[in-house]
This record gives sequence, structure tokens and C-alpha cells, in this order.
Amino acid sequence: MRIIDLSMPIGPHFRWQTDIPIKGDIKAGDQFRISRLHGPCHGFSHVDAQAHILADAPTIEQTPLEIVVGAARVLDLRDVQPMEEIGPERLAKADPGGPEGEILLLSAGWDRHRSYQTREFWLDAPWLNRAAAEWLAARKPRALAFDFPQDYPIRLLLDGGVVPFDQHVTHDICLRQGITLIEYLVGTAAIREKRVFFSAAPLKIPGADGAPSRIYAIEGLPGF
Repeated sequence: MRIIDLSMPIGPHFRWQTDIPIKGDIKAGDQFRISRLHGPCHGFSHVDAQAHILADAPTIEQTPLEIVVGAARVLDLRDVQPMEEIGPERLAKADPGGPEGEILLLSAGWDRHRSYQTREFWLDAPWLNRAAAEWLAARKPRALAFDFPQDYPIRLLLDGGVVPFDQHVTHDICLRQGITLIEYLVGTAAIREKRVFFSAAPLKIPGADGAPSRIYAIEGLPGF
């Protein structure tokens, strides 16, 4: 059995205002060391709730764990090129096949090409076109996981750009239909199998439209 950590470390980052102050010094005689976390719900590896894009939609604590934990099949996109537009034909070739209702994990291994600490991770990333998002939705997965910024406009948001919502294709097509999005994984190139046990349980933050997650895959379990 192999456990593969797919989570972006949470810490200082140019894109997200993140602060982790620490109170207490055990070496100086304090009884406890206590860290506090100040940061975004949609930064680093995280899960989107439908409330992220829809009024009066379910918030993150209303996302059932069985949606983001369980069987996942891996779509191997690791020969992807910088700035590549990914269409449905490419996804179909990468899909090992399986039943409806599984989690689909799109593994481009993008963090091998650009560090997630840099602007180039977003600016140079591959992305999915609208037909690709429609193809994914047609597979009827319960969740989609990505290790690259999957919608082209994500790169434009770095400088405060405003883009029509329908260009955020996985949000407009998949999340709108209730297919949960799991974003900004790293380390997926370490996955060897086509099917894994997958967990992306988000923090339980009542009323939030998303939440950070410790995401991992397990290979070698019976039935996978």
C-alpha cells in the first residue's frame, strides 16, 4: 500500500494573503506552542462548494464526504505541454474507463514543469476548453480533481482581470450541475495506478463556499 500526498503546503504565497503567526516558545519555558492560520478558503489545495458560484446553493459543510472520498480513476495527461488547450479527444484518450459516479482525477503533473510558488504556474498552464468540460460532465462523475489551473481565465485573475463567467468552463458547466471541483493538487505524477482510493475531505466551515483539504491517494487497496 502507498499513500501519496497530493496537497499544496499552506504558507506564504504571492497569490494568496496567508499568515501563520505562532504564540509561545517551549524552549523559553512556555507550556504550549500555538499556531493560528489566516488565509483564503479557495487558496492552495481546496474543494469548491456550489455556493462558490450560485446563490442559495449548498455551502461546504453541506458537501457529503462520500462526494470527495472514494474510488477515483486517473486520467493521465502527463505529456501535456505549456499553454496547451485540452479538448475532449485528449481526455477520452487519457481516460482508462469506468462507471459513472466515480471521482475523476486529471493528472498533468504540472508542478513538475512550473513551481506552484510562481506566477508561471498559472500563466503557462494548460487548460480545458468548453467541449472538454462538457465531456467531463457527460461522464457524470461526482467530483473532478485537477493538478493544473483548469479554466483559462484563472491566469487572468492574477492581475485583477474580469472575464465573463461562462469562460470559467468547469465552474459554469460542471460545478453548476453539482459536480464538485477539487483544485490545485500537486504531486500527482507519483501515482502509478489507473484507479486509486482518493480523499479530499474539506475542513468543516459552516457557511463557507469552499475549504482547504489535505488530499491524498492510496494505491494497493483491495478492489482498486
